[in-house]
Amino acid sequence: RNVAIKYRSADSRFDRLPALADDLVADPVTAIIALAPAAAVAAKAATATIPIVFATGADPVDLGLVSNFNRPGGNITGVTFVSNTLGAKRLDLLRELVPSATIFGLLVNPGNPTSEPQIRDAQAAARELGVQLLILKASSERETDAAFESAVQQSVNAVIIGADSLFISRRDQLVGLAARFAIPAIHFVREFADIGGLASYGPSQTDAYSLAGTYAARILKGEKPGDMPIQRAAKFELVINLKPAKALGLTVPMHLQQIAEIIE
Repeated sequence: RNVAIKYRSADSRFDRLPALADDLVADPVTAIIALAPAAAVAAKAATATIPIVFATGADPVDLGLVSNFNRPGGNITGVTFVSNTLGAKRLDLLRELVPSATIFGLLVNPGNPTSEPQIRDAQAAARELGVQLLILKASSERETDAAFESAVQQSVNAVIIGADSLFISRRDQLVGLAARFAIPAIHFVREFADIGGLASYGPSQTDAYSLAGTYAARILKGEKPGDMPIQRAAKFELVINLKPAKALGLTVPMHLQQIAEIIE
């Protein structure tokens, strides 16, 4: 009854974020919630006084948002759900789902500052598992199509979709391409598996965003963001969709079925 929420979206074009952040600051708003790493960076650059609450899968210290998890200081705090450091786990899970695979692809958005850490994480895991990892890059709809075509040409057996807000907005396209080319893929949030993707592993975005909303409410009631510790989202989800598994001729190991949420 006493809060107005004003939305701004860059439609996955990171170059638009600074202007959108400046627009909110000029409005002016009482607080800003930033729901992607690049959005949080843009918001911090736009204001040193308006409280900012971020929700990001990246490490906020690495991004330069804060210098300390326990006492972030300044005008910014938020929630991290460490989605960007789970490439090794996703590769391991995908290998269990596709045990015959020897060549894996990792799809990343080259315009995202978190892509390089994701690549390093997955490459280290691939070396340990003794499999080949090819890096596929896409920052637009056309490039996403081309990335999957390239994966087929290079005999990629399965693909890890890197954690990126762009890919969430393109989830219908990504799930459709995986089905079209019959390439098993693992995603970073359950929203992909819910619409027909093979599998997903990662933090619950609903849980993380709820925590961010709670922090925003506390700030509106008078708390200072610099005194509010960075929260870590603790709820993780493994989701496996049996329909695409069947279409791909995959048998989901029983131990994975026992620990996963299964979509029939």
